[in-house]
Parts: sequence; C-alpha cells; structure tokens
Amino acid sequence: MPYEYLEDLAIADIAFRAWGESLEELFIAAGDATINTMIDNIDAIALQETRTFHLENDSLDMLLFNFLQEFIYYKDSELLLLRPQQVKLEEKSEIYHLQAVTQGEKLDPKKHHQRVDVKAVTLHRFQLEKTANGWQAIVILDI
Repeated sequence: MPYEYLEDLAIADIAFRAWGESLEELFIAAGDATINTMIDNIDAIALQETRTFHLENDSLDMLLFNFLQEFIYYKDSELLLLRPQQVKLEEKSEIYHLQAVTQGEKLDPKKHHQRVDVKAVTLHRFQLEKTANGWQAIVILDI
C-alpha cells in the first residue's frame, strides 16, 4: 500500500500521503487512497465495469487533483466505485495528458464497508513533488 493516512494534518477532513517511483505509480496509489477513504475493504470491489479517463492540464498537480475528483464524481453520480488499473502520462506542448483505465462496480452496502462520504478533494495543503525516491503527494479530502 503506497499511501498512508495523516491523522494530525487535518482535523475535520481526511489527509493522506501517497507515493510512487513514477508519476503513474503515484497517481494509482492516490486513486486507491481516495477510494479506501470511502470504502474500508477496497479489495472487495470487483473489477466488473470499466471507465477510461482522458484529462489534460498545464499543471501536473492540478492534473492529479482532477484525476482524484473523477473517483468522487463516479461515486456520487453512478454509485460506482472505481480503482485505477493503468495510468499513462505524457507531455505535449507544455500540456500534460493523462489516460487512465479504471475498473470497479456499483456500491453495495452489504458488500462494501463504507467509512466516510468524501465530498471533494481540497486545494488546502495540496502538494505534488519529486523526491529522491520518485514522487509523492499530500492530499486532503473534504468529508
């Protein structure tokens, strides 16, 4: 699990730190951390339905922000719990492009143990940075 929850960073919200050797690994870890905030047993999410995200931004941190918002959007609009399976990032003409394949299933309260309802990703203390070991992000989720 390449993420950890930071209990002392946010009092009324949920904060986590995610990391990966590559940006793609970091994005996958942050996506799982976002879903794991909502659902305690994310391994119980069957990979039955597929959604592909195509996003772009001139800023890598805002691309991550938008990526994480997609998981909340699908949970709210379709009651669909998605987990990132593949992420591809590339830069063209100073614009970052993301293509992600996600899979999951409809929320089933009998199967998925809900923890909290995440309303949004916040920009408060939001951070994406290159480290000696790869990449890391600090994210606070509004619950």
